[in-house]
Amino acid sequence: MSIPGLRNLVNGAFVSAKEGGLLDNLGPATGEIIARIPRSTKADVDAAVAAAKTALPAWAKTPVAERAALLDRVADRLEARLDELAALESRDTGKPVSLAKSLDIPRAIANFRFFADLVRTQPGESSAMADALNYTHRAPAGVCALITPWNLPLYLLSWKTAPALAMGNTIVAKPSELTPMTASVLAEILMEAGCPSGVFNLVHGLGAEAGDALVSHPDVALVSFTGGTATGAKVAATAAPQFKKLSLELGGKNPSLVFADCDFDKTVQGVIRSAFLNQGQICLCGSRILVERPLHDRFVDALLEELKAWKVGDPADPATKIGATISADHREKVEGYLKLAMDEGGTIRCGGKRPGLPAPFDGGFFLEPTVITGLNATCRAATEEIFGPVVTVHPFDTEEEALRIANGTKYGLAASVWTSDLKRAHRVSQALESGMVWVNTWLHRDLRVPFGGVKASGVGREGGRYSLEFFSEAKNICIHLGGPA
Repeated sequence: MSIPGLRNLVNGAFVSAKEGGLLDNLGPATGEIIARIPRSTKADVDAAVAAAKTALPAWAKTPVAERAALLDRVADRLEARLDELAALESRDTGKPVSLAKSLDIPRAIANFRFFADLVRTQPGESSAMADALNYTHRAPAGVCALITPWNLPLYLLSWKTAPALAMGNTIVAKPSELTPMTASVLAEILMEAGCPSGVFNLVHGLGAEAGDALVSHPDVALVSFTGGTATGAKVAATAAPQFKKLSLELGGKNPSLVFADCDFDKTVQGVIRSAFLNQGQICLCGSRILVERPLHDRFVDALLEELKAWKVGDPADPATKIGATISADHREKVEGYLKLAMDEGGTIRCGGKRPGLPAPFDGGFFLEPTVITGLNATCRAATEEIFGPVVTVHPFDTEEEALRIANGTKYGLAASVWTSDLKRAHRVSQALESGMVWVNTWLHRDLRVPFGGVKASGVGREGGRYSLEFFSEAKNICIHLGGPA
């Protein structure tokens, strides 16, 4: 079978990298090459940014209704290709097809429809003085660099692309070189839907080459980055001195706080989902499970029993719950943390091994879901981001201790609280050092609310009006109505 070759999208044309370089794209479930992508350099980024800059004035003047209509057409085309896109996303990431079909692609569709509706209906901002009227005009920020990770490729690219286009910006997007395939399909769909040339540009390649060139480009006005905290620090160090608008959605070591008065069965299901969905490769996953001591042993036993039914293997099998990790290197990183956890005194209660799978999946990057107990809550394995199918479980005796453990990392992205006491739910949620808290649920998303973290989990907020504000520049206009100034 021939290996498909992807191309960049620059100024409405699909083109190869100027220097002709290529990168192999491996399928995580088999370890085989499934595509080749351009290894773009600064010259490719320069061409894409120039196209975006040229297209900006006309797109910025395009009426909001026309921009919103484009987003709706994109959503319709994504929906028509849902099954194809889900299979492609699974092949590119190693996640179960069922997950891509129920979460990733529907969310991408919803993102385009949501921002199309929001930009049409978002009220203007104004304030009256005795002799004047002030109102806020929102202009496009300019050429936007959108840099997205490998764990939720189309989901997160659509989360950035839709509001950026809605507000009249032009885009140069760089998806992860590990998961380029649905980004290329989105580029095709945008062209089919009537997106003007140069408004959306796509550049494939490595972060240290194409990504750095994009972030540092003087004609890029805004950078929206989702990825690891260490890379985010480099992005900020490059962008901040140039006074670019910056949004960073970074790593997490998110706690699930389980109190003894929780709805036990619902909590077990919710916590295990938050721990292992997408092989634990979601920045919001609850990788630290804190359980009130009277419930601890029973809760761990229930987790272990439930995980016995979680099938690891062929992502196309509807029964599969755990697919492959993203790469051989990433699996080795996760395995390094498993060894560290044992060195730090932990006990692996289940998982921790590579499953024995038949061909062709014996070459894939699979790892069994893993539960670790017995660790000190301050040790490295319990406080550093692992980003894989691994959770640590820790008992606590008091609410204060639970909060001390939960807040005891450099991260602050998300948390979940499981209790039947509403007063406690409010009290604990407000005391958590976290950008988002779910109570008796997890990943229950309203696209209107602010999304982002605190501490080393990020800078800024996106979502709803926060996205519209981020992807625009606010200008106050004061109209004097006559009389004394």
